[in-house]
Amino acid sequence: MRFRGKKQKRGTVTVELAVVSPLMFAMLFGIIEFGWAFTVRHTMVNAAREGARIGALQGAEESDVRTKVAQLLEPMDLNSRVTVSVDWGTEDDPMCEVRLSVPQEDISLVGDFFGFGYGELDAYAAMRREGL
Repeated sequence: MRFRGKKQKRGTVTVELAVVSPLMFAMLFGIIEFGWAFTVRHTMVNAAREGARIGALQGAEESDVRTKVAQLLEPMDLNSRVTVSVDWGTEDDPMCEVRLSVPQEDISLVGDFFGFGYGELDAYAAMRREGL
């Protein structure tokens, strides 16, 4: 009888593991996916801020802004996926506005596994231009 009880216990543990493992793996991959998206967005915000800082300098051109943004996005291999737009404002309100956006499907590690759908990660920074 004792031997039969141990066998039944092992079977119960196996069933519990089979039920709990998919939930644990889904949580683990969700945490990893959120962390990756957070890192990408943080990098994009930093690149937008630095691009706006370069664009705010007197005599800066759009190519200078795009070069700086590309330098900061290069380590994460985001240059080909991120859309960069630069707006110089008006004479009355001389601002350099830099907007970055990337489709979430382009940076996702697990695709649409969790069923959240695809959106976009955006970053924005603006600084007043000097000497205008």
